[in-house]
Amino acid sequence: MKPKAKLFSAPGAGSYLRPFALVATLFLLWGFAHGLLDVLDKHFQNTLHISKGESGFVQFSLYIGYLAMAYPAGLFMKRYGYKRGIILGLSLFAAGAFLFYPVAKLGAFIPFLLALFIIACGLSCLETAANPYTTVLGPKEGAARRINIAQSFNGLGWILGPLLGGLFIFGGGSLVTPYMFVGSIVIIVAFVFSITKLPVITEDNDEHISENAPTRELLKHPAFVAAVIAQFLYVAAQTGFNSFFINYVTETLSGVQLAVAGMMEHLGGFGRVFMPGNPEQAASLILALGGMGSFWIGRLLGSYFMKFVRPEKLLGIYAVVNTMLSFVVVLRLGWFSVVALFSTYFFMSLMFPTIFALGIRGLGPLTKKASSFLVMAVAGGAFCPPLMGTVADHYGMAIAFLIPLFCFAFIAWYARFGTRLKVKP
Repeated sequence: MKPKAKLFSAPGAGSYLRPFALVATLFLLWGFAHGLLDVLDKHFQNTLHISKGESGFVQFSLYIGYLAMAYPAGLFMKRYGYKRGIILGLSLFAAGAFLFYPVAKLGAFIPFLLALFIIACGLSCLETAANPYTTVLGPKEGAARRINIAQSFNGLGWILGPLLGGLFIFGGGSLVTPYMFVGSIVIIVAFVFSITKLPVITEDNDEHISENAPTRELLKHPAFVAAVIAQFLYVAAQTGFNSFFINYVTETLSGVQLAVAGMMEHLGGFGRVFMPGNPEQAASLILALGGMGSFWIGRLLGSYFMKFVRPEKLLGIYAVVNTMLSFVVVLRLGWFSVVALFSTYFFMSLMFPTIFALGIRGLGPLTKKASSFLVMAVAGGAFCPPLMGTVADHYGMAIAFLIPLFCFAFIAWYARFGTRLKVKP
C-alpha cells in the first residue's frame, strides 16, 4: 500500500484531499437522517398505536425511494456529472425535511411516509454520486480504504441521529425540531457545493469496456451481479437491526432503564439530560452509543485494517462473525444477547462500502450505472422491516432476527466466492 499521503492524490493531478473532505460531509448528513429514522419506528408505535409490522413501513417508505430514484440519478450524473447530482440530491433532501413541519400538524401516518419518501429520493442521488466519487479520488488500489474512511463520517451521523432523536422525540420534545435543523444544514451544504469546483475524473476501465456500452453489459459481470444481491441483503439486515433494536432491548431487559440510568448518573448533569425516566429513550441511548458507536469505530478501524488485509477477506471474516452473533440474538439470553446485538454493528460497519467498492471495480464507463444499481440495492431496507415486524407479531421479536442471520451468511459466501466470479464472454 502506498503511503497515506498518496491515498488522495494521482500522478499529475495534485491532491484530492479537499474535495474528498467536502464530499465526506454528505456521508455525515445521510447517516444522521437514517439514524433519526430508527427512533421513529417506536415513536409511531406509541403515538399512532400501530403494530410492529405497520411501523416497518417507516423504513419501507424511505428505502423504496432508493429503488425509485437510484437509476434516474445514475442517468442524470452520466449526463451532468457528480456535482450536479449532489446538488439535486441535497435539494430533495431539504425539501423532504422541511415537509415535516406541515405534516406534523396533520398527525397522520401516511403524510409522514410521503415526506420520508422525498428525503429518500434525495439520499439516493447523494449515495449514487458520493460513493463512487470517493473511490476515484486517488489511486485505484486505495479505493476500498477511501470509501471506508468517508463512510466513517456516515457512522458518526448514525450515532447523532438516535442520540438527538431520543432527546427530542422520546424526551418530550418536538418531532419537527431535528428535521428543521437538518434541513437548514442541508441548504447550507448545497450552497457550498454550488460555489465549489470539483475535479472531473475518469474511472479506471480494467475490462476495456466501450464508452457507449449499454446497461445490459453489466449482466456479463457476475461479480457485479453478486455484489448487488449482497448489498440488498446487507441493507436488509442492517435495517432490520435498526428498526427493532429498541423493541428487542426493551422486551429482553426488564431492568434496562435502571441499568442505563445508573450509568448515566455517573456522568452527572449531561447524563441526566438523556434519562427523564423513559425506557424507550434509554434503549435509544444504547442504540446510539453501543450500536452506532461500535459501527463508527468499526469503520475507522476497517479502513486501517485494509492496509494489511485484502478487502474481500476482511469482509468475509466480519460476515461470519455476524452470522454467529445473530444466532446469539435469536437465543435471547438477556444482557448477553443485547451485547451481541450491538456488537453486530462493529462488524456491519465496513460491509456497505466494501461491497460497493468491490462491485464497481474495473467497470470504467459503466461505473455510474453500476453505482445506481448498487444504490438501488439499498431497497433491501424497504422489505426487511415489514417482514421482521410481521414475524415478531406472530412468533416473537427474537425469532425475527433469523432473517438478518441468513443475510449475513450470504455475504460471507459473496466475500469468499462471489468476488472471484469471472466475466462472461
